[in-house]
Amino acid sequence: MLLFAAIFDQDNAPSKTPVHLEEGLIERIGKDDPTAFKTFYDTINETLYAYLLSLTQNHQDAEDLLQETYLRVRASAHLYRPKGKPLAWVFTIARNLANMHHRGASRIQDLSDEDLENRFAHGSMDAHDRLVLHSLLEDLEEKQRSIILLHAVSGFKLVEISRHLELPLSTVLSSYNRGLRKLRNHLHIKGILS
Repeated sequence: MLLFAAIFDQDNAPSKTPVHLEEGLIERIGKDDPTAFKTFYDTINETLYAYLLSLTQNHQDAEDLLQETYLRVRASAHLYRPKGKPLAWVFTIARNLANMHHRGASRIQDLSDEDLENRFAHGSMDAHDRLVLHSLLEDLEEKQRSIILLHAVSGFKLVEISRHLELPLSTVLSSYNRGLRKLRNHLHIKGILS
């Protein structure tokens, strides 16, 4: 699993290819091009879901917000003004929807083992690994969780995360490193990592 590889070996870069959205794709969606929307969906679905899951920590909420994000992108694509950052535009829509959801939510739900299985099981993941992953993600701040998941699961380079989340690179680097240190410390305390 790429997340565990990042925790145990910081030099081990994720093997997935980062998502790249073409600037013209959003414009084509704005012109109701059905093939453009399908290409958009196929390109961004896994990454957008991972981002929303990092914000909500709940599979069902992430799924609901994912669908809302697609609807909002489709409805707003004609308003998009090319600035060279179409993925940042999509992430902003998703983050705003997640923030609205958080404000309206009466309680916060924890990420369940089933949610983790749905998202992170690229192969078989036993109950112990799910439990470890759940406790690790729970200990991270929202920004750290987003950055680590975008890097380790979706394959973005830290400089790309900086650009897409519109954060200074120094903030992304320090959040990533603090998050990994926190994860390693947690694993040391639990006796999983020596």
